[in-house]
Amino acid sequence: MQTTMPIRRVAVLGAGVMGAQIAAQCANCGLDTVLLELPGQESDPDAPARNAVQALAGMRPAPLVTAACADRIHAVSYDAGLPLLADCDLVIEAIAERADLKAALYERVVPHLAEGALLVSNTSGLSIDGLAAHLPVALRARFCGVHFFNPPRYMALVELIPGAATDAVVLDGLEAFLTTALGKEVVRARDTPNFIGNRVGLFSLMASVWHGQRLGLGPDLVDALTGPLIGRPKSGTYRTADVVGLDTMVHVVEGPVPRLQHDPWVRCLQLPDWIHELIGQGRLGAKSGEGIYRKGEQGIEVFDPRQGDYRPAAAEVSPAVQEAMAIRDPAQRWRRLRELDDDQARFLWAIHRELFLYAAWTLAEIAPGAAEVDRALRNGFAWREGPFEIWQAIGWETVADWLAEDADGIAAVPVPDWIRQVPAAHGPEGSWSAADNRWQPRSRLPVYRRQAFPSRLRGEPEPQSGTVCAETEALRLWHRDPEIGIVSFLSKGNSCSQAVLDGILELLERAEREYRALVIWQPAGHFSVGADLKAVLTAARAGDQATIERFIRAFQQAAQGIRDARLPVVAAVRGMALGGGCELILHCDRVVAHQEANIGLVEAAVGVIPAGRGCTAVAARSQQAGPGRNPEDVARAYFRTLSSARRAASAAEARDLGLLPECSEIVAHRDELLHVAETQARAAADSGYLPPAFSRIRARGRDLLGQLLEELELGREQGRLSDHDLAIGTRSATAICGGDVAPDSLLPETHFMDLELEGFLALTAMPATQDRIEHMLRTGRPLRN
Repeated sequence: MQTTMPIRRVAVLGAGVMGAQIAAQCANCGLDTVLLELPGQESDPDAPARNAVQALAGMRPAPLVTAACADRIHAVSYDAGLPLLADCDLVIEAIAERADLKAALYERVVPHLAEGALLVSNTSGLSIDGLAAHLPVALRARFCGVHFFNPPRYMALVELIPGAATDAVVLDGLEAFLTTALGKEVVRARDTPNFIGNRVGLFSLMASVWHGQRLGLGPDLVDALTGPLIGRPKSGTYRTADVVGLDTMVHVVEGPVPRLQHDPWVRCLQLPDWIHELIGQGRLGAKSGEGIYRKGEQGIEVFDPRQGDYRPAAAEVSPAVQEAMAIRDPAQRWRRLRELDDDQARFLWAIHRELFLYAAWTLAEIAPGAAEVDRALRNGFAWREGPFEIWQAIGWETVADWLAEDADGIAAVPVPDWIRQVPAAHGPEGSWSAADNRWQPRSRLPVYRRQAFPSRLRGEPEPQSGTVCAETEALRLWHRDPEIGIVSFLSKGNSCSQAVLDGILELLERAEREYRALVIWQPAGHFSVGADLKAVLTAARAGDQATIERFIRAFQQAAQGIRDARLPVVAAVRGMALGGGCELILHCDRVVAHQEANIGLVEAAVGVIPAGRGCTAVAARSQQAGPGRNPEDVARAYFRTLSSARRAASAAEARDLGLLPECSEIVAHRDELLHVAETQARAAADSGYLPPAFSRIRARGRDLLGQLLEELELGREQGRLSDHDLAIGTRSATAICGGDVAPDSLLPETHFMDLELEGFLALTAMPATQDRIEHMLRTGRPLRN
């Protein structure tokens, strides 16, 4: 049985919301994917499957990284598609959560599976052994649960649930595939009801409902208290139910109850009667237009069960609780909350008390160790920290004492014995396994060697950081491999400050002496949020054009230094690479980008143009248009991207926009980025690297410039563009086209660099641009003026 073979083709059984989105993520990651669904009318049996793929384009958040990824999905009915399974290495079942339906489907598809193919179920909580009982004995070794979280593109968590007969080699191979190929954070769960994420996450949600009702807190106040205030998504509790769908919530919360009769907290796993009444009235949440919340004439309204009707949603967190939650030290913060005579404070401690006890009580049953629980809640429910991390931050013994003191809760259970046996859930030796009564180290699977700096749980030791070669005020030059240097920014948001730009030139000289190749990579946060706008605004408000010119010249020199370096420079991009950050990567020899990187020349949003050689690079790339591409069309496309401040929502989209080279490597897992970038850098060095030789650009000139200016004027006449948009677009078009020169004029790069500098200086002198920059700094949003 070849379980280590690469998975090249995937089939997804079921084209419902989850099945279609799982297929989309497989396609996003370059996999040939077959999506099967029940047949439609006899005249077009494939229509339901095909319609499911077409519907992906209208879903928000977008399941596809680019529209073209849908072309990798072969949507077909079971009748026509079953023979295609013979060429699939992995088959993912994602139909309705009914064991009888799954069993019937398995009976139908098993005869068509390839020898050695893996069959997995996306069940969110049914017994894996119960499902395996419907399979041939020989297939059970290649069957397990692979539970994706919704939406699959954005939620990193996948639970891997073995059955009693699942081959360990299959599990290891699947974990490696899910991690590297699909970019997932894999946690192994035990075959228990709802596994880990839903078991603990949904319990926590229901504990919030329970204690909110006990204390008389309205749904909107519960949501205000259970969102970002405590490190959870802004949807909180009841908004989450609306988004999921109230009818679906009934299924996921109450469906497992018969299998959870041993759970002391089972009595809280029942949605309130008033929610059942809303469901009976067809008020199912976001999908029906109203549920617990709805949009009223005066704004958002919330259903108040005490009034039996909707009212304006206007709940606010009490000043005392806000003040307590602002305390930085977790121990002091929670001690203060416990002291407050405030129902909101009592609510917050009550739901956390339930969470701590529940996680501790269920740990041995549901998970190999505490790490799996915390990673499941982080990556499947988007919590800032998992329950054991929060507990550990407050103080392990302190919380244990508090739990023992406060006996009034949903379930009358003591603190589990293992809590007093260890100093914390996570420590230098690993994370505690309550089932095995020992410390469990991180997985030693080879796939995790690709993650030099994996996301760390509170209490885990810091990974080795490498050897520092040199450091300036704002940059660090260091390495893991003595032949491959790494440059990392030390500025806020990894912004391109004056100190960063000066440091780039200084460290490039050192890197050329010390290393064979160089990687630009940020250990934390975004690649770069762009130029230091605060410094630009300060100089602009003071009329200090000389300081702005010095800054832009330094930016141009830094970008040119990266391009002309005598060693290959590879950008490793995750998070945002906006404005100046994007300009830097335009000058790197290679780019390795995380699939979800946000990349864009967005300067127009703050009233300027890309002047750190951004317009120059765009002009140069226009003349290098590939076969069959008109350089003028390429330049026009770049101009429209710049004028609209378009930000690519994925690395693939950025490549389509020409912001990444065609040869860019797109990585699914963000923690593998540095490993791949170092590999690419070494490959470039080993191939006999020579820096680019061109220094002149063939200008598009006055003909294209005139067309672009006409396009701008039309936009203003139609009301799509403001006068200031026109001013920005004019400077952008001028710099890209090379100004008022004859078409195809061969001009030095310095000509384009001077034009982009002139445009930047002219725009920063305008009050409208200064207002845009100030608004962006204050709100994080663009100003249209």
